[in-house]
Amino acid sequence: MLFSIPAVKGVEFGSGFAMTRMKGSEANDPFRMEDGQIFTASNHNGGILGGMTTGMPLLFRAAVKPTPSIGRMQKTVDIEKKINTDMVIHGRHDPCIVPRAVPVIEAAAAWTLMDLWLTDRGTQA
Repeated sequence: MLFSIPAVKGVEFGSGFAMTRMKGSEANDPFRMEDGQIFTASNHNGGILGGMTTGMPLLFRAAVKPTPSIGRMQKTVDIEKKINTDMVIHGRHDPCIVPRAVPVIEAAAAWTLMDLWLTDRGTQA
């Protein structure tokens, strides 16, 4: 769902790409029992193991590309003339999409989780 958002170029859960520099023993989220509850001592996997929730908080980050439509000379192609050319975008363009992307990403995650919950509930009713 997050990759359906046009500016999103990457998603990582928990420690994400930093896990590629860890040993398996460091990236492991050991399970613990405390006060009758099972939890993990760390959350390097962002609450997801093998595509399933561990019950720990779901932690993820999404990488959002910067807005390319800026008021600077840029290289492009004139598709009618079939030539290389330069262009300048005129008008007001927001150079930082992040303030708009954050609520969209949060809503996409919430919508997906709710859809999964409803699907699960429907199959068990």
